[in-house]
Order: sequence, then C-alpha cells, then structure tokens
Amino acid sequence: MTDIAAQSRASAPRGLARRLLTRPSFLIGSIVVLFWVVCALFWPVLVPYDPFYTDLMVPLKPPSATHWFGTDQLGRDVFSRVLAGARDILTVAPLATLLSTVVGTTLGLIMGYAGGLVDEVLSRIVDAVLALPVVIVALLALTSIGASMWTLLLVIGFSFSPIIARTVRASVLAERQLDYVAAARLRRENHLYTMFVEILPNVLGPVMVEMTIRLGYAIFTVATLSFIGFGIQPPSPDWGLSISTNYGLIGGGYWWTVLFDGLAIATLVVGVNLVADSIQGALND
Repeated sequence: MTDIAAQSRASAPRGLARRLLTRPSFLIGSIVVLFWVVCALFWPVLVPYDPFYTDLMVPLKPPSATHWFGTDQLGRDVFSRVLAGARDILTVAPLATLLSTVVGTTLGLIMGYAGGLVDEVLSRIVDAVLALPVVIVALLALTSIGASMWTLLLVIGFSFSPIIARTVRASVLAERQLDYVAAARLRRENHLYTMFVEILPNVLGPVMVEMTIRLGYAIFTVATLSFIGFGIQPPSPDWGLSISTNYGLIGGGYWWTVLFDGLAIATLVVGVNLVADSIQGALND
C-alpha cells in the first residue's frame, strides 16, 4: 500500500467526524442517546426515590410535584423507575449489537472473500435464517433455554448476525476485485491478514451503518420480548416489562403508569435512528 493510500485511509475517520458534526440530526440523536446512557450509568444518584421501594400508602397517584411521573399500583415512583429502566435495556441491546456485528462481519468477510462453494453454502444458511422473523426465533430459543439477560443477549446477537453478514458480503464482493487485493494475493499474504487488515478497513462504513441500525432494532426487540414475558424479568424496572405490568390500568385512567415508559423507548429508538441516518448520509457525501 502506498503512503498516499495510507494517509487517505487515516484521514477518512476525521473527515467523517467533521461531516457528522455539521448535521443537526446527528447532534440531536447523539444528545438523546447520551441522555439515556447517562441515566443507565448513573441512575442511583439521579433518582429521587428508590425505584424498587413499594409504598402501599400512595398507589396510583397522578403526576405531581412530589412524584413527577406519578406512582404505579405498588406506590413506586414512576420517574425513578423510568430512569433506572434504561440500565438493563442499554446493557443487553448494545452488547447484543456488538456480538451480532462481530459475528456478522466475520461471516460476511469469509463469504465475500472465499466465494465459490463456501459462499454458496453459507449464503443459503443465511437466507434460511433471514426467512424467519427475529422475534419468533427469539421466542423459540428463550422457551427452550429459559429467559435471562444473558440468553436474551445471545439470542438477539446471533439472530441479527445474518443481516449484517449479507451487507458485509456485498461490500467485500466489490472490494475483492480491486488492485490492492490482487497485490496482496501476489505477495502471498495470509488470507486472514488480507480479510481483516486489507479489506475490513475499506468496508467499515457499511458496517458502522448496519451496526447502528441493528442497535435500534435490538432496543425494540428487547422491549418487545420483555413485554410478552420472555425478556428481562421482574423486579427490573425495564421499560417493556413495566408497560406489560401496567397496561391493563389504562382503562381505569391511570395512563401515567405506561405513557412515560413508552416515551422512553420511542425517544431512544428515534435517537439511535437519527444517528444511523446521519452516518449513512455522511458516508454517501
């Protein structure tokens, strides 16, 4: 690789960062995501009440100066539980996304670089997995293995891997036709070195976009599985679990027990999607 090519590759991340910082959607999305990350990390010092403490003297109180988001049927402060609820979902979803990115990227590199029978066999397996809805696959796995935070992480991570693998494969198929890959082969470089040192840096753009998009889907999937009882388990203040526990109270006019958890999920997913759209737009500029 020439010095000019090396300098161009080194300056690419700085150029991408500058383009992102000029996009209002990226800044807004980053602020929203950062807010919830801070809540997930520092909720013990941010909440006004213990989110697990039950006070049967003040059940189902509407929002007030004392309890900003009201209380639930066990007298627990909803505002405190919303802030604390960011912890589990922002532990499982990012780790599952990271797992799916590592597995999917590795699989996509192998498929695109090897080609031939290897690509054909792995592509058929990937297509078969993609034909099944992620939530259905997760439900089957969690029913068989048992619901826990770690099984949820593994199931979501491996369920999203084929989608990332297909995206990476398409990028690698285009890259392997270029001169630098041919030069690496002429130098008899190790195949792993060629894939992970030569090709991978040139397909990081699509990987970044896909990873950010999958994070939004992972957040929504965790919340959905928790809502139907196969995700994060009680007594966690997880947003999906809280909605599942309290949604029956809406008919009685106790809307605050569900509304703020739903808004938390919505704002986090929208924030992640704004970041993903901004990264994709900056890469296409």
